[in-house]
Amino acid sequence: MRWIWIDKFIEFESGKRAVAVKNVTLAEEHLHDHFPGYPVMPTSLMIEAMAQTSGILVGEAREFKEKVILAKVSKAVFYELALPGDQLILEAQIENITEAAATITGQIRCGDRLIADISLIFSHIDKNMAGQEFPEENFVFTEQFMNLLHIYQPSKITAT
Repeated sequence: MRWIWIDKFIEFESGKRAVAVKNVTLAEEHLHDHFPGYPVMPTSLMIEAMAQTSGILVGEAREFKEKVILAKVSKAVFYELALPGDQLILEAQIENITEAAATITGQIRCGDRLIADISLIFSHIDKNMAGQEFPEENFVFTEQFMNLLHIYQPSKITAT
């Protein structure tokens, strides 16, 4: 099972930036377990939501020809909690992209509240220097992830 931590894209500029939405709801079991009696969205899951937003942005910029994985969380500063009922807006921008890697900066907001500043580094594992072999099929950009883009841009996105 793969967990999807964003609900939809609301903006997408190929090779530049993406904006996604994550609705925080009491229907999500992890909110009840994180701090019993005081449900909040775990910061680790907000980082994962930014990684998914950013990873799709990086993958699409390279036409999904490579497997893109999160290599490093360079920065994750949280200023406020995300609570049930909040609608998180995740904005990711590509700072640099090469054959081997990409760097992303992003912010998570809820209305006018800044929730987090996050910087991530992604690796294109097909271009790895370790000589490791990976399966031919793209196990990163599954149908579930591709559907997020099809909903936003149904005629422009194709998986390879």
